[in-house]
Amino acid sequence: MNEIVFNRFLWAWIIVAIAAFVYLLRVNAPYGRHAKPGWGPTVDNRLGWFLMEFPVIVFFLTVLFSGTNSISGMVAFFCGCFLLHYIHRSIVFPLRLRTRGKRMPVIIVASAIFFNLVNGCSLGYYFGYLAEYPATWTSDPRFWGGLLLFVTGLAINWHSDHILIRLRKPGDTGYAIPNGGAFRLVSCPNLFGELLEWSGYALMTWCLPAFVFAFWTAANLIPRALAHHRWYVSEFSGYPGERKAIIPFLL
Repeated sequence: MNEIVFNRFLWAWIIVAIAAFVYLLRVNAPYGRHAKPGWGPTVDNRLGWFLMEFPVIVFFLTVLFSGTNSISGMVAFFCGCFLLHYIHRSIVFPLRLRTRGKRMPVIIVASAIFFNLVNGCSLGYYFGYLAEYPATWTSDPRFWGGLLLFVTGLAINWHSDHILIRLRKPGDTGYAIPNGGAFRLVSCPNLFGELLEWSGYALMTWCLPAFVFAFWTAANLIPRALAHHRWYVSEFSGYPGERKAIIPFLL
């Protein structure tokens, strides 16, 4: 695949993301607090998270190491940032979950695997075949600004997940109002953190596949956060009115 065809594919993938965004504004993805019957066979929630997120590591590395580029230190760093997120999301996060008996539709797992296939392979292809960063890239403000956003988003995401996990005793399946950290500002700081993370990743790598990945992240997470926020407001009469859904003070 040459670079022109690759870029055309990515622009087409953005159009699919816009369609997915519109769809998800109307239909809540049926897992977690929005789970409901009628979506086919299900798997254990923790197994589902592993199956959704671990394959992207395989896809990414397979395409990366099939590439013709030598892997520079800068590219290795960007790959490490990507893998750090997905190792945590596919292994550490599911093992920390305290819920027992929660299920996830297989169709959600399959959709996530396909999403990760496209995005993981796109980034792997870029880093393995196309990426060229000058030796001065670490002096570029895009690198440092993006890295700051990435690390901040990662910290917010992990800390917010920790608060949500600690809300439950082992085996509990109910919900409560989370407090502390970025929950003071938004209902879904874990999703806000992930949005920051991939926006920062796009900025510091300055490549189309990463920008498309960030765009897809927003298309998936903004409707999810809005649905979560509406659910909190409807379920808890004393829910803090000053909280936004995902972006502090804005949305």
